Amino acid sequence: MNKDKAKVWFWVLLDVLIVVLIVNVLFFVMPLLQHLGNGFYPARTITVSADGKTTVSPDIAQASFSVVSQGKNPDTLSTSNNDKMSAVVQFIKSQKVDEKDIKTTDYNLSPNYQWDKNTQRNYIVGYTLTQTVTVKIRDLGNVASVIGGLTPLGVNQIGDINFTIDDPEKFLSVARADAFNKAEAKAREMALGAGVSLGRVVSVGEYGNVPGPRPYLTMADKTIGMGAAQSVPMIQPGTQDVTDSVTITYELR
Repeated sequence: MNKDKAKVWFWVLLDVLIVVLIVNVLFFVMPLLQHLGNGFYPARTITVSADGKTTVSPDIAQASFSVVSQGKNPDTLSTSNNDKMSAVVQFIKSQKVDEKDIKTTDYNLSPNYQWDKNTQRNYIVGYTLTQTVTVKIRDLGNVASVIGGLTPLGVNQIGDINFTIDDPEKFLSVARADAFNKAEAKAREMALGAGVSLGRVVSVGEYGNVPGPRPYLTMADKTIGMGAAQSVPMIQPGTQDVTDSVTITYELR
């Protein structure tokens, strides 16, 4: 009798153990194996690359300009130069340019030397003061009026006018989406031709290209006569291409 009970309990325990093993395999071991399997690089893959593009109009113009003065007394020179630049800054603000978009980028006072043949030495005969300001003009309709009003106020050196994009990332995302769509379409077409189907994405690479400032008017290192009238051409910012390139690797099924 005791032997029969022992046999019954043995089989009951064995059945319970088998059930526990099955549950563990289904709910723990199999997901773990699947997770580990996903961690391995698939044996069959396809890699495609595509370019995306969106065309945008620049929304900012950047310009730099200087007041360059010469004189023998550095204090008088500084006062005169500062007065001119102050008038220029006030004029720019009157053209609906925010103060945060006006920045002094250079203030340089340097001596001027003259060679004396008799003493065989250089002597300071005066000073040159260069004060440079860079401005961002967000209303492109005001670019011509801003640039045209500088020289009558004493600006005698104007650098490049560059057109650029204030927030390139939002346009880059459009180009990126275009590149992803083209890459997926190309991969599906190639997979169909090979008689296979696309699986999960294994890896993604990206190379975005946002155009830098594009010069429009170049007057760098050319001194304009003090107070002379400056003829500014009609401003045409044009358009710029924002591009993005992606490389995607898919698993093949």
